[in-house]
Amino acid sequence: MVHTYTQTRAAYKQALKVMPLGVTSNFRYAGEDTKVIKRGEGAYLWDMDGNRYIDYRLAYGPIILGHADPRVNKRVKQAIDDGTIYAHTHPLEIEVAERIIRMCSGVEKVRFANSGSEATMTAMRLARAYTNREKVIKFEGAYHGSYDYVMWSTSNMPSQAMGSPRSPLPIALTSGMPGITRDLTLITRFNDFEGLERMMKDHAHELAAIMIEPMLGNVAGVMPEPGFLELIRKLCTQYGIVMVMDEVKTGFRIAKGGATEFFGVKADLYTFAKSLGNGFPIAAIGGAAEIMDIIAPGQVAHGGTFCGNVVGTAAAAATLEILETTPALDTINKRGARLMAGMGEVLTEAGVPHVFTGHPAMFGFMLEPKTDKIRDFRDAVNCNVGLFEKIADRMAEFGVEYESDGREPLFMCEAHSEKDVDETLNKLNDAVKYAKQVL
Repeated sequence: MVHTYTQTRAAYKQALKVMPLGVTSNFRYAGEDTKVIKRGEGAYLWDMDGNRYIDYRLAYGPIILGHADPRVNKRVKQAIDDGTIYAHTHPLEIEVAERIIRMCSGVEKVRFANSGSEATMTAMRLARAYTNREKVIKFEGAYHGSYDYVMWSTSNMPSQAMGSPRSPLPIALTSGMPGITRDLTLITRFNDFEGLERMMKDHAHELAAIMIEPMLGNVAGVMPEPGFLELIRKLCTQYGIVMVMDEVKTGFRIAKGGATEFFGVKADLYTFAKSLGNGFPIAAIGGAAEIMDIIAPGQVAHGGTFCGNVVGTAAAAATLEILETTPALDTINKRGARLMAGMGEVLTEAGVPHVFTGHPAMFGFMLEPKTDKIRDFRDAVNCNVGLFEKIADRMAEFGVEYESDGREPLFMCEAHSEKDVDETLNKLNDAVKYAKQVL
């Protein structure tokens, strides 16, 4: 059944009067098709008209257990009866920090923040202070937050402006960015062994850090080639450069111990957010005590009124306990693997060439790619974007929600059921047939 959107459209028109584009984040804007969601529960969302969607966006990744998970909400409700913020350390901070350290090899000390952007910004400051250097390497297509130092060459840049494969150009995501930040950010391609080694050798004396998503979270979850993370680790150690693993998306999602557990490579600093609190706002910076301990008066400043607040830490305490002590991630991986396999069968039967990327907990797929393996951002954009968008839009009309921009992965949560997977595959079959007819 195709949905109707009378109340949703009316609510969006109201939003347009009071918020630029009618949204609080540009990424939520979809023109007149912008949704106004009334509630979420488990694996589902409902809009203002009562239309239900199987949700694979999951707020771009934070919902690891399910919307409004009762176990998490219960812990939060109990905790806030005693207050929400104190300007003092409280027991929940200690509990969550201890659990992160126990779960994540390589993390010896932790500080809390409110968002992934705050966490990566602090990690960058730490790296600069620790090395007394200023420049940072980031990878084409990677997104590390909404601040000027890292908003270069993200997945939203125009592909025609990227420069040569050997020497990628830093492309600003937004106007208003000081030009000096371009000079502090060096861009190279993900999985480009030779390019990375050349850049690190040439700039070793001025590099504070290399910041890497172990999977490109805004490029359909593209995986590192075997040996790539190991090369980064080797070169960082060789040149005294801080390796920052941005696990805002992968942390507590691809494995209980995140990327270090999954890939077997330790970084110097880590950033966590999204899955940490099952949708409640909380983030963390963690890593080697030698680096973390320079957060101190007269050395590195870090703080914020809401850092480590009771609401976020209570949610994290409950979420991490579930992830550590139950087979929640195993369930997610099983469902995700089945969905990927089923989608592959539908696309193959429809005669649509495709390549899957990522991990069963967060994966993407490219339609009619120009290569049989997606290794970096350039490979990802060299696909049939129009066909992907048409299928995704039709799936939304059928009640299955994932990002129509194929660079954003599909996310799985514990609440996704076998029935949800079946329904998704049935509707994908219809959506692919429809898209091929109209294009």
